[in-house]
Amino acid sequence: MSAAGFLEELLDGADVEWEPLGEVTQPTANIKWSQADGVYQYIDLTSVDIKTKRVTEASEITAETAPSRAQKLVKENDVIFATTRPAQQRYCLIDSELAGNVASTGYCVLRAKKDQVLPKWILHWLGTTEFKNYVEENQSGAAYPAISDGKVKAFKIPIPCPDDPEKSLAIQGEIVRILDTFTELTAELTAGLAAELAQRKKQYSHYRDQLLTFNEDEVEWKTLGDIATLRRGRVMSKGYLRDNAGVYPVYSSQTANNGMIGQIDTFDFDGEYVSWTTDGANAGTVFYRNEKFSITNVCGVIKENGTCPLDLKFLSFWLSTEAKKHVYSGMGNPKLMSHQVEKIPIPIPFPDDPKISLEAQKRVAAILDKLDALTTSLTEILPREIELREKQYAYYRDQLLSFPKPDAEAF
Repeated sequence: MSAAGFLEELLDGADVEWEPLGEVTQPTANIKWSQADGVYQYIDLTSVDIKTKRVTEASEITAETAPSRAQKLVKENDVIFATTRPAQQRYCLIDSELAGNVASTGYCVLRAKKDQVLPKWILHWLGTTEFKNYVEENQSGAAYPAISDGKVKAFKIPIPCPDDPEKSLAIQGEIVRILDTFTELTAELTAGLAAELAQRKKQYSHYRDQLLTFNEDEVEWKTLGDIATLRRGRVMSKGYLRDNAGVYPVYSSQTANNGMIGQIDTFDFDGEYVSWTTDGANAGTVFYRNEKFSITNVCGVIKENGTCPLDLKFLSFWLSTEAKKHVYSGMGNPKLMSHQVEKIPIPIPFPDDPKISLEAQKRVAAILDKLDALTTSLTEILPREIELREKQYAYYRDQLLSFPKPDAEAF
């Protein structure tokens, strides 16, 4: 049965009235610090986790230490909603542990009239697309857009069977039960997928470290500057990239999009290279390249010089962890310049037999390539799967709460 059909059957022809939140909630009060003593928990604007809808941390305050925004006394089963960006859209149900404590003035406190509405009925309505759109339309202020408590309480929610409170609360309770189950299942699935992703990354790191750990008698250590040639890129402005647009990639210091910042109609390098980022937060980031491409002045490329057997993909896996250890972070601007890269030690297996050495390096690189491809694939798939499950939950929640309205009026 569809959500709409389920809702129709549940209502069984019963009336539905739309009431402002202010009509189905009770007045609340602020704390009087001049009369207060003891220790309270303070719920700051950022205390509520957007995803879990739970208070993740609360600080202890007293009348002497309370910030001026600590004003709103809360009770168990109050629903609090943050009205000011960037904390806006944080909302949760106050549990017994936080009852009697103090929330920031940036929260609108909604205390249900329990003979008319369930606290969780209000809670789930604050998560709907309809309420989110309402907040967007009714907030004000440019730097920190906010919606007033009065506007929040003017938002209308449906009250099924308003003339029969017992039946009304039963219908609300049944929908709340379903939404709670959806919430729990979605949270479990999201947590499971996130754990799977973390496990696969940990597994990749384990095998990479195992494959790139060598006994001293297995390899000969050489500095990179002795076995490779290093080159830096050139300055390319946005205007240059725009005026010379083409099909050949230009790589810079970023990590997104494989490091590519644009494409031009010429190229500076053709073939196998290892590139690294020289400046900024991503200094020491390494990519394997095998194509026609160019790099900017905050990148460098490495090419074997023929003095020693060196597989560049093997080198890229080695440098992917080793290069970061040589980044200089003085003066607040991380750097990994050519003279530092040249000093990085590189393990060369079977250095006296180039053929066997290259075979050994390629074997390690091939295994890591497969593991890396699998991990990268999961890294892309799992977050997308988590996003789809959250969207699916939001869709069914909105469907379950799509009560009939008396006309086309937008509340």
